[in-house]
Amino acid sequence: MLKQIEKILLKVQKPARYIGGEWNIIRKNWAETAVKVAFAFPDVYEIGMSHLGLQILYHIVNSRADALMERVFAPWPDMEKMMRERKIPLYSLESYRPVRDFDLFAFTLQSEMTYTNVLNMLDLAGLPLHSAERKDGEPLVIAGGPCACNPEPLADFIDLFVIGEGEEVIQELLDLYKLVHKRRNFSGRRFGKAKTPNTSFSFPDQTNL
Repeated sequence: MLKQIEKILLKVQKPARYIGGEWNIIRKNWAETAVKVAFAFPDVYEIGMSHLGLQILYHIVNSRADALMERVFAPWPDMEKMMRERKIPLYSLESYRPVRDFDLFAFTLQSEMTYTNVLNMLDLAGLPLHSAERKDGEPLVIAGGPCACNPEPLADFIDLFVIGEGEEVIQELLDLYKLVHKRRNFSGRRFGKAKTPNTSFSFPDQTNL
């Protein structure tokens, strides 16, 4: 897909937003990691990369031998237009893989103003907007961050909300996903039925919000 992306870079503003390759990025072996996470900041690259929480979670997940995390940002309208015209799906900056190839599609909700970007990014990724319409084999869509304390506005679109500090529960979340995936051979739809005492996890289809 990189060749498709390269063909449109000179036609959009600030093309460096879309190519990755910065110092200290982490590229891990896809085949050797059990859990793949696409960490999505629902705003443009410049805003997302200034967020410390992204850097912390990126380090925590990629420090595990069994997991990887790659970054995804919202494209500017000119890039979005090009992507839609050429049927280029939303992709990660590390490997240029489509988001739908990952196990977890995790959003950080820093402001209610980005909620429409969350829906737009789901659509760009080629995923159904409503969680009830997603199938086995599609990523589990997760949301955390300050705005996750009120899940209701996005409850129809997110499979799992993480309430509180993500760095405190990310390890348990990855362990639980890995365990459930191994036992049941699926990629997300029944994850919410896993038994966990962690009250930081909120599943909209099971929780009376």
